[in-house]
This record gives sequence, structure tokens and C-alpha cells, in this order.
Amino acid sequence: MTALWTLDAMAAVMKAEKSRPPPAAIDGISIDSRTLARGDAFFAIQGDNRDGHEFVDAALKAGAGLAVVARAQRARFADDAPLLIVDDVLDGLRALAAAARARTQARVIAVTGSVGKTSTKEALRLALSADGATHASDASYNNHWGVPLSLARCPADVKYAVFEIGMNHAGEITPLTKLTRPHVAIVTAIEPVHLEYFGSLEKIADAKAEIFLGIEPGGAAVLNQDNEQYARLRRAAKAAGVQRIVTFGEHARADACLKRCALQADCSTVQARILGQDVTYKLGAPGRHLVLNSLAVLAACVLAGADLALAALALAKFKPAAGRGTRIALKLPGGNTLLIDESYNANPASMAAAIALLGQAPVGPQGRRIAVLGDMLELGPQGPDLHRGLSDAIAAAKIDSVYCSGPLMRHLWEALPSAVRGGYAESAAALEPTVLGAVHAGDAVMVKGSLGSKMGPIVKALERQYPRRDTLEQAAAG
Repeated sequence: MTALWTLDAMAAVMKAEKSRPPPAAIDGISIDSRTLARGDAFFAIQGDNRDGHEFVDAALKAGAGLAVVARAQRARFADDAPLLIVDDVLDGLRALAAAARARTQARVIAVTGSVGKTSTKEALRLALSADGATHASDASYNNHWGVPLSLARCPADVKYAVFEIGMNHAGEITPLTKLTRPHVAIVTAIEPVHLEYFGSLEKIADAKAEIFLGIEPGGAAVLNQDNEQYARLRRAAKAAGVQRIVTFGEHARADACLKRCALQADCSTVQARILGQDVTYKLGAPGRHLVLNSLAVLAACVLAGADLALAALALAKFKPAAGRGTRIALKLPGGNTLLIDESYNANPASMAAAIALLGQAPVGPQGRRIAVLGDMLELGPQGPDLHRGLSDAIAAAKIDSVYCSGPLMRHLWEALPSAVRGGYAESAAALEPTVLGAVHAGDAVMVKGSLGSKMGPIVKALERQYPRRDTLEQAAAG
């Protein structure tokens, strides 16, 4: 197996000084001492809350092959510690990422958008892997340190590489797209996310359009023709010199066009025309929003030179990531309950999509469809109206009961018919006992909110109180 990086190459790229000869090569890169693999290089970057230098000793004890530290922090560590010493650790990681991009012959795809970035990235990982070795970002590593980390981890010999690029403020995408230099860039959709920092959808679109600035000559932009910001994005792509613009959606003239789909409780069947080729495929997770983004996935696969038939066939194995629609069967007295974990994050578009999915979820003879909702954050002055507006989605999906937590969700709570009101509390922690006492066999329960609204613990509490059906079955088999 070829090493990810030789020590000499790392040191040269980062202009690093060696302290005590570390291993000749490393197979992985980590910024987390709790999850690193033996032999990894640990980069002591400054996080949002803690300085990575605090964890260097723990990383080395856990088996890290070496640590990359700042020159100003060198005195904190033993003389014989295996270190690479740089002026700035994050700058060193960026330099290594740039070297990874320079050495790879992979076709590179970057994904941005207000919603659907991670699921689209994971679908691309799956679809492209059917055609050749594929590297993709872990988790949602899409920010100023996550993108360089993901790129620095890219092996030299992969055929495809996929990166997710996010932002909270204008100007954040530009250095990341110029670092990754994608051959294909997807913008999933522009929605009112991080509205607090931008004030308008147009400004959000302009910030997302920064991704076009890094597209390689001859590369392509893949845009959602159904989205109201499509024309603005198209103009921005042309202004950035992008020569090929490919569209996807339900629009009759879209290059990747949805012809028809059958939405089922746990999957979807899709008929589409992708860049002139008719294709029918199964998507292994439910939801119209996932169907539409799968069109962008397949278009990007074709643009990257992958086999369309293999890519489409692979999408049958697609499953949502943890906290983004994961379906869990819980065992309750009298039967099972379906728990849909959407607790990772939320915005108006993803909330409406999750509510629609709950409306399609199967329930038992006496079962109810229950939505447990926490605040959607970073929406600015429009926050109250955007929360209140979710009442239309709840009515359309025929949700039986809604439980709300947080001051912003109070606006939705007050807009709901009394028959649908299940319970309200100022915080998720205060709402948790009410939800635990309300769930019965046959119900379908969906939990969703922004990460800061802390809805994840409600999911964990339900799993603690009512064990997973698969866990019980495994125990019985054992």
C-alpha cells in the first residue's frame, strides 16, 4: 500500500523543521486526538473553542506518528517528540492541500448550496465509486479547515475526488474553490439559510457563486434550473468564465431532466434524461428533494467521464447520513415505532422537505405522524415569519401532532390548529419528557432542528427508552 505522504514531501511542502526523525511516511491526517488512527499525522490547529496544541501529548500517546505544531509552541513538547515544526499549522495544512491538488490526476467535483450539500456529496461518492477509486470529504468538513483537511487526505492515485464547500459569510468560498480547483461544481439550491448574515437570497446566491471562480478551464457548472436564483447564478458563472453550464430539475429544458418519479416510504424510483441519455434508477432513500439532487449527481458523473449506467445503478444503495433522515425502528409495548432522525440541522427548505417525508411515512392502525421541531437559527428578522410559515407544510402533509421547542418555534406553535398541538417548551431539554411520554406503538416520529437547538438528545433519549428493533433481533440471534 502506498503511503499517503512521505515525511520528506510533507516537510518540503510545509517548509517544516523536523524534530527527532518521525516515521518516514504517514498514512493518514487527523485533527482530533480522540479518533486518529495509529501512525496518523496530528495537526494541532486552532479550533473554534480549543487550541490543538493542548492535545498533542494525548495524540502521540494514542499512536500518532508525528504532530505538526507551531514554532511558537515548540517549547511545550519534549525534545525527542516526533514533530514537524511550522510557522502556522493551518497554513501548513493548506500548503499540503495545495500539493495534494497539484499531484492528483483525479477529476474533481465540488458541491455547494444552501441545502443538500452533504447528501449530494455522499451520493457522488457512491455513484463515482462504481466507476473507479473515489475520495470524498468526511462528514461535513466544508469550512476553512475542513476543506484543506479533506484535500490533504486525498490519495495520489484516485480517479475521482469530491469536496463539499460551505460558508456562513461572503468571501469564504473563494479561497476554498481556488484550493480545490474543481472540474465540475454543483450548486444544489439557494434557500434562506444564514439569512441573518446576508439579508437577502440574492446575496446568498452571490456568495455561493464564488465557487465558479475556482473551476478549471474547460470545466462545468451544474445549476438547479427550478430554483428562483438560477438566472443570477448562470450570469455569475458566465462572468467567471465558465464555458459549460449544465442544468438539472423538473424544467422541461433542463439538461438533466426529471421525467417522472414514484415516491415511496423508504426509497424512490426515477425516470430521467441525463445529458441526452434516458435512464431509470432506484434511489435508496426517500424524498423528492433527494430525487432532484440525484439528477445533479448523475450529470456531474457524466461530466467527469464516469459510466452513467454504473453510477445510476449504485444510487440504489444510497442511505441518508446520521441525523439527516436516518430511519430507526424502535420496539415499544404493542409494536414498533418509526423514528426519523433529522436532528443534525435545519432551515426552512430542509424543514419543509422533512415534514413532507414524515407525511409519507407508514404508520400502524392507531399510529400518528408526529413532528418534534426545534428552532431554525441564523434567519435574522425573518425568523418568526419563516417559522410561522411551516404551518402550511404541516397541513399539507397531514401531520397529526406537533411538538415545538424554542422561542422561534413558539411562532409556529401559535399558528397551529389546537387539534395538532402536542406540546411546547422553551428548550429541547424541557420538551424531552413530554415527547417520551407521548410516543406509542405504530407512530412515526420525526425530530428536527438546527444544531444549536439541541434536538439530538431527544433522539438519543428515545433510543435509550425504547431499544432499536435491529438490536433486539441481533441479541435474539446471538
